[in-house]
Amino acid sequence: MPRDHVQSAERSATGAGAPAGRTAGPGPAAGDAQTPFLELLARGASADAYEQPVLLARAEGQPAERIAALEHAKLLALRVRSELEGRRRREAELSALFETAHDLAGLRDLDAVLRAIVQRARSLLGTDVAYLSLNDPVRGDTYMRVTEGSVAARFQQLRLGMGEGLGGLVAQTARPYVTDDYFEDDRFQHTPAIDAGVRDEGLVAILGVPLMLGHHVIGVLFAADRRARVFEREQIALLGSFAALAAAAIDTANLLAETRSALAGLERANEIIQDRSAVIERASDVHDRLAELVLRGGGVHDVAAAVSQVLGGRVEFAEAAAAPARALQASCAQGHAVAHEDGWIAAVTAGGELLGALVLHGPPGLDPVDQRTLERAAMVTSLLLLARRSAAEAEQRVRGELLDDLLDARVRDPRLLRDRAARLHADLDATHVVLAARLEGAADADREADARRRLWAAASHLAATRHGLAAARDGGTVLLLPLAPGDTATDLARRTARQLAAAVHEPVTVGASAPLEDLTARPDAVAAAYAEGRRCLDALRLLGRRGDGAAAEDFGFLGLLLAGERDIAGFVDRTIGRVVAYDERRGTELLRTLDAYFACGMSPARTKDVLHVHVNTVAQRLERVGRLLGDDWQAPSRALEIQLALRLHRLSAPVRR
Repeated sequence: MPRDHVQSAERSATGAGAPAGRTAGPGPAAGDAQTPFLELLARGASADAYEQPVLLARAEGQPAERIAALEHAKLLALRVRSELEGRRRREAELSALFETAHDLAGLRDLDAVLRAIVQRARSLLGTDVAYLSLNDPVRGDTYMRVTEGSVAARFQQLRLGMGEGLGGLVAQTARPYVTDDYFEDDRFQHTPAIDAGVRDEGLVAILGVPLMLGHHVIGVLFAADRRARVFEREQIALLGSFAALAAAAIDTANLLAETRSALAGLERANEIIQDRSAVIERASDVHDRLAELVLRGGGVHDVAAAVSQVLGGRVEFAEAAAAPARALQASCAQGHAVAHEDGWIAAVTAGGELLGALVLHGPPGLDPVDQRTLERAAMVTSLLLLARRSAAEAEQRVRGELLDDLLDARVRDPRLLRDRAARLHADLDATHVVLAARLEGAADADREADARRRLWAAASHLAATRHGLAAARDGGTVLLLPLAPGDTATDLARRTARQLAAAVHEPVTVGASAPLEDLTARPDAVAAAYAEGRRCLDALRLLGRRGDGAAAEDFGFLGLLLAGERDIAGFVDRTIGRVVAYDERRGTELLRTLDAYFACGMSPARTKDVLHVHVNTVAQRLERVGRLLGDDWQAPSRALEIQLALRLHRLSAPVRR
């Protein structure tokens, strides 16, 4: 295991900042319990090995505290191991794509590049077999070109007619197809020859994606297993990216072959040959630049800048919504860059998904090689965008896991919580507000599911930019956001409702809790605040204020009447809590004076008779109440809430005997 991964694992298991050899938990037992698991992490042991320290401790009859500490350390270590394996897997996928793109830039042997693509596809998808077929336009079928992991000769020599089998259907329709059990799947035209070859190879689950040049299918890239398996969306997209690289390799090889043929046939046209060579040299230069950008982690704007220098125009990346719609659709349909007004547009796609476009401003005409250079730049841009999306999705999952742990109070170690939050640039010691958000107005189930995904993505982006956390829960989204100085929970709820609604193009209702402090010191506080935020959300919807935002402080006792659960203690504390606390600290009788004051029709003169004190004493007490509750405490709406809180406080107090 790399040294930085080991250090990351030690930090996750023992807490950031703990010196080597010292205990990061509550006592020496915790540190001793973590040691065997850190050693397992350091040497990259299998998941089964993490059970051994616990089983050994039980066999030796060690104390229950020691066994509990080992169980806790095991769970932490397995979580760290899972995180490291996920990162290694994502790094391996991106590295393989970048290495393949680099091979394409320096293409010399088409067969070697195709074999590398098939080998890497098999390795990354973890399948038993991977293979690539090419279409034969003369015979009208598709045949095996490269296989990896195949053991059956008949399978390696298969030819599939258009529409026959899974591969023939992919080649005919130019669409990816996947089956988790080929012989039980009646979508495909089964033939004796194809079924015999597949049966010889023992294949069950098969995924096939088309190799496209423009809108023409030139072949199919496959990944297959000898057992039933469900291929995930990310795996289909990854194989689609490899298929795009394979098609580009074939296209580049064909282009080089055409160039060599032209050079041999045009020996008398030296000027034409030189011009052609210059164009190819320029294309090779941009390929090298793009490969270098990918390998050193450049962005889409770096790609645009590199292509601008080579093509002699200004290249910009545009989001799909900002690009000219008609030209973008034409580029998607044709699979090529298309001319538009004073420049060219090349669609940026991945696995059939439109991610944006590269727009070239300047030269009205492009040499075919320069046109292909722009198209390859669009392909590299799609790889970079997929890499960025993968990283963003990983961060979203980590933020959601931390908030889930806070909501469920699964982790109670303050130092561990702070360390996890710090890696996400979140400060759990700051004042936060819990917000419950829910979509409004989705007409059907499919549209609602899509809107929920967009709400989750928008909430995750908002949480990342605001140094907060977000998670999907209870059919909606919950956010934990820091409260800016001068802001109130109501301000934050309304602003969040507007921002999320603008992002998903649907009304979003947001209920907020009261501000929270010392989150790590009170493990149950986040769950209670979330319940309060949901009650505010319910109150807003019952009042017909869908698409709005509000906090508990906006409803007063109405929140008790409208919400699904009755937070009586919270209402009393928000309304007269400061007066109750003042009486308890100083032994005064402000609550008794308030009770008498309202009972006497808010008359100080009658109140002093009931309390048997001087009227000046009543006035002084009421002045103190005003300083604690605010100058508007005698306004009709506030007075009603205060009287209700007094009654609830009196009813909830223990009976004195």
